[in-house]
Amino acid sequence: MNAAKPALKSVGCPLEADLAAARRVLGLASEALSALSGGLDGSFSKAVDTILAAKGRVIVSGMGKSGHVGRKVAATLSSTGTPAHFVHPAEAAHGDMGAITPDDVLLLLSKGGETEELAHLITYAKRFHIPVIAIACRDDSTLMRAADVALLLPDAPESCAIGMAPTTSTTMMMALGDALAVALMERRGFDADRYRDFHPGGSLGRALIRVSDLMHTGSEVPLCGQDAPMQEVLLAMASGRLGCVGIVDGAGALAGIVTDGDIRRHATKGLEGRAARDVMTRDPKVAAPGKLAAEALALMTEKNITQLFVLEDARPIGVLHIHDCLRAGLA
Repeated sequence: MNAAKPALKSVGCPLEADLAAARRVLGLASEALSALSGGLDGSFSKAVDTILAAKGRVIVSGMGKSGHVGRKVAATLSSTGTPAHFVHPAEAAHGDMGAITPDDVLLLLSKGGETEELAHLITYAKRFHIPVIAIACRDDSTLMRAADVALLLPDAPESCAIGMAPTTSTTMMMALGDALAVALMERRGFDADRYRDFHPGGSLGRALIRVSDLMHTGSEVPLCGQDAPMQEVLLAMASGRLGCVGIVDGAGALAGIVTDGDIRRHATKGLEGRAARDVMTRDPKVAAPGKLAAEALALMTEKNITQLFVLEDARPIGVLHIHDCLRAGLA
């Protein structure tokens, strides 16, 4: 890849200049990321192995813009199942080195690989046999030579007019950090449930709530047999306060459901002397406990119903009411 400084094109108006700058930045970033992808080799897999083998955390460090990227990389690792922590290299030399243990692994970021502030971290790592993973653009730099695993970035030009402000290089660092996080996720078998555990707040947490997290269980689940008189069904409905009763067969499987609507529809015909099987709605809509609550809410909205029985091996184990979803902020 040509490492020459990008030249500015002559443009006739601010709009053209702005678009030219934006396209130059994005074009150089795209080329650099393509080169980075094509240059990956066994060192990347070795970095994943090294992190997985560590009993402690990934300690990420870098100076300046590399440090800002490092903070994001540490946050992404932590939120995807790999405990990580950012340590500022200058602060490390004044006491924060105590946050690093022999069970950890260091992930050090530096474009040129000659960042003076990282020297203390490298020395400390060698002294206590802490593995070092380095990300830099110069293979012959001090950092890359000292690393146990060296991840080389392509020598791509920065996209600013003077070719000096960290732009393309920090984009590559960020992308490579994301690539490590995703590879580690897949190696660990990190799934949506564990992701939700780390993101209980906000839209991410709500989007990953399962039916089993919201459903009513145990004695809160109103059930009656198919031959139960409607008086018994009405009492079960009143005590359950969910507007429904599950009707089960002799094997305990859900055979139907009696709702407030079913009661109103049959009231004109009289309920005295009738059994649950005479009033129930057969083959009601149901949900599995592992189903996303948002999907269950969508089903209830589509079918204009307010509750779903939750089944496991055809047996009712819970009830999800639309109000449970609304209280959880899924609307």
